Amino acid sequence: MSNKVEVKELLEAGVHFGHMTRKWDPNMAPYIYMERNGIHIINLYKTAAKIEEANEALKKIAASGRKILFVATKKQAKDIVADKAAACNMPYITERWPGGMLTNFVTIRKAVKKMATIDKMKKDGTFMTLSKKERLQVDRLRAKLEKNLGSIADMSRLPAALFVVDIKAEHIAIKEAQKLNIPVFAMVDTNSDPREVDYVIPANDDASKSIDKILSIVTAAVIDGLANRGTEADIQPEANTEEEAEEVVVAPVAEEVEPAVEVETAEPTAEVETPETEE
Repeated sequence: MSNKVEVKELLEAGVHFGHMTRKWDPNMAPYIYMERNGIHIINLYKTAAKIEEANEALKKIAASGRKILFVATKKQAKDIVADKAAACNMPYITERWPGGMLTNFVTIRKAVKKMATIDKMKKDGTFMTLSKKERLQVDRLRAKLEKNLGSIADMSRLPAALFVVDIKAEHIAIKEAQKLNIPVFAMVDTNSDPREVDYVIPANDDASKSIDKILSIVTAAVIDGLANRGTEADIQPEANTEEEAEEVVVAPVAEEVEPAVEVETAEPTAEVETPETEE
């Protein structure tokens, strides 16, 4: 199921509004349509094409069963990203980015396990054997860990990709992803350098309406990828059974003539090309 990105919907959401011209990054020039009243206007036809390109890549990642980490700590994006990421069962960071979240993932996992240990203490009654002061300290620690790391409690390994809102605000997360060669998808405004990310979505990253629109389209593609994963899992056992049946029939004949050399040929993976849209 492919969701066509409508330019009219992007326009209504205010995705086309960039920053003031004096704050622009020259590397965003290919995605800028014009300047009006001292503000750059983003070319929404290019935005739509880039969204579709990013959606195809996100679908493949989701269909493979790997995780996509959504990152947005700015005030107007926090709640939107938390809701959208939770809806497609993906981890997210909306509080302060924990330094070493990716490059020192083992330590972060230990902190997450500490939360589980505290929960276990409360269930088996060990928690009540502590003094009142100790219980208060443990509760405060649990609340702090939940606030910063609760949304990634189920992320047992490094994510396959990052989706970032505002690459200037989340520059530390992007640097860590680059060190580990983790692809970065991002909403990039006219004041940012698009060369820092792998999949650029030129868009207004300040207005909550614009952020909500882009995240709705992107998470819908992730949900489609997860649905395709379920479909492939249902079909796979039948395919294996047919292959085994063919091997049972062919094998005895091959032994009578001469030893057969089986050559496996991998079918080329079809890449979905995004059609170029005329301005």
